[in-house]
Amino acid sequence: MHPHIRHPRDPRQSVCGIPATDVQRWETEHPPRSYYTCEDCYTLLPEATRPDDATHPTGDATLIDTLRQIVANRQHAKINGVIVDIWSASVTVLIWDNIRDDKRQRLLTLPSHELILRCVAIYTHLNAKTNNQ
Repeated sequence: MHPHIRHPRDPRQSVCGIPATDVQRWETEHPPRSYYTCEDCYTLLPEATRPDDATHPTGDATLIDTLRQIVANRQHAKINGVIVDIWSASVTVLIWDNIRDDKRQRLLTLPSHELILRCVAIYTHLNAKTNNQ
């Protein structure tokens, strides 16, 4: 069993193209162990081999500060083993700034990549409503 690196654009698959349902283990250690990780993941995404820029445990509100830094620096970053691009960071910050505090606390119960994906889904849903009117 080889661990795989999650694809930064498609959370349903690994970098090498294996569907997430077939992956038994994701590589999120800091730094990743290259001799156990699927070689295709590293070959197809060299950025995945770099160490994490930030690590945030579940419930850590400083994740939003790190996302604000990504937007301010206009530079992607690797957070908890997942590469976060500028657009995802800016959408997450936008949604975070416009939701109630109780909803923020619910989002903080999610791991960092799930929090970002949830905010992107909210943004996409709201944007689709706006475009349909």
